Amino acid sequence: MLTVDARSHLPPPSPSVRYADMTGFRPGNGAVKPQQHRHMWIITGPAGCGKSSVADYVSKELSIPFIEGDDYHSPSNKQKMAQNIPLADNDRWDWLITLREAAVARLSPTASSATKPHDGVVVTCSALKRKYRDVIRIAAYNDHDVVVHFIYLRVNKEMLLKRVQARKGHYMKSTMVQSQMEALEEPDVQEQGRDVLEVDCGASLAEVQKLAVGTVKEVLADDLS
Repeated sequence: MLTVDARSHLPPPSPSVRYADMTGFRPGNGAVKPQQHRHMWIITGPAGCGKSSVADYVSKELSIPFIEGDDYHSPSNKQKMAQNIPLADNDRWDWLITLREAAVARLSPTASSATKPHDGVVVTCSALKRKYRDVIRIAAYNDHDVVVHFIYLRVNKEMLLKRVQARKGHYMKSTMVQSQMEALEEPDVQEQGRDVLEVDCGASLAEVQKLAVGTVKEVLADDLS
């Protein structure tokens, strides 16, 4: 049965994003009009957890852009991973910054998006460590209209190996799963109470996709209330 961890329901307001300060303005009738936020959905987890499949589904269901994080790795990073060499922190900083800025660029207001209730972008990024997630969070520090959400796809090592071994033509090999699991810092209670939502990937891909979309829509509905 597909479940969401009890802690993964809607997080309380994030101090960094300062939801409480985003109360909008009062039109002539005195009612408070909610401020429109731009949402960055980061689909996270180790290789093989289904990030791309889930992100693509969310993108289509919400009609928002999809950025594939792997496309932003440098050639040297891709070469290392293809040779089963784990990436060090120094290999990831430029990648994370470039990916964050690409996501922010897709959230920039345009004439075509100005009438949408919510602007948004969905991004795949392993974001294995908290400090990597913090690099992405800077997007909300720089612009308080931007709200960053991480959707962490929880999956066990055995399933990861099975999925990665089934992939054809991808530079990430199954031997890299072990190093990713060793590097993984699962979101703690503090993060889950801030901006991380967790999805259990133990069920079929179709169910996981629907659950992820349901989670996103619940957050968006709460933002409008």
